[in-house]
Amino acid sequence: MFSFDEKFTIIAGPCAVESEEQIMKTATAVKNAGGHYLRGGAFKARTAPQSFQGLELAGIELLKKARKETGLKIVSEITSIRYVDNFERDIDIIQVGKTAMQNFDLLKELGNTNKPILLKRGVGNTIEEWLSAAEYIKQNGNENIILCERGIRTFETAYRYTLDFNAVLIAKEKTNYPVIVDPSHAAGNSKYVAGLCKAAKAIGADGIMVEVHPEPEKALCDGAQSLNLDEYNELITTL
Repeated sequence: MFSFDEKFTIIAGPCAVESEEQIMKTATAVKNAGGHYLRGGAFKARTAPQSFQGLELAGIELLKKARKETGLKIVSEITSIRYVDNFERDIDIIQVGKTAMQNFDLLKELGNTNKPILLKRGVGNTIEEWLSAAEYIKQNGNENIILCERGIRTFETAYRYTLDFNAVLIAKEKTNYPVIVDPSHAAGNSKYVAGLCKAAKAIGADGIMVEVHPEPEKALCDGAQSLNLDEYNELITTL
C-alpha cells in the first residue's frame, strides 16, 4: 500500500503542460520552494471541445524532462484507457480526474498496474461512491491508492465547488489510503487557495495538490485558480 515519505506532501504545478519553458520554470520553482511532486496535465478532459486539450504524449515527454532536471516525481491525469501503458511506463503517480472516477473499465485496467493511482472524487459523487471506485482499482491487485477531495457541486455560487473537509475525515476513518486535498479546483479563484491549504493541513490531510503557473493570466487552462510563483513560495513558507 502506498504511503508518502513526507508528513505533509506538496504536489504542485500547472493545470496543463503548455511548453518546455513553462513546465521547466514551474518545476524549478516547485522544487526550490520545497515541493515534493510536480503535477501537470498532458491530456486534458475539458467540458468545451474547443478548449485546450493538452499536448498529449508530447506533454509527457516534457514532464519527463522536468523530472530529469529537478528530481521531482511527476503526477499527471489519464483520460483514456488506451494510454495506460504510456502512463505506467512514464508517470510516477497516475491521476484519475473527476470525470473518470466512475470509468470502471479504466479503473480495472489501472488495477492491473503497480503504479500509485491518485483518485479524485467526482463533483456529484457521494463518499461511498468515491470509496467504491477505489475498490475497482484494488480488486485487480493494486492497493497503491491515494484519495483526493477536490470539491463537490452544491447550491453555493460564491466559489466553484464546496470543498468537503468532512470527506477527508471520513475517508481517513474508513480506509488506510493517504487522503489529499485539491483546493485549486474547489475554489476556482487563487485568492482562496492558501486558506484552504492551511485548513487541509489543520484537519490532518496527508497533503495538497495546488495549481501553480509562472504567468496565470496567460495560462491556457485554469489560470484564475493558479498561484503565481511568488504566491506559491509564500504559501509553502507559511505551511
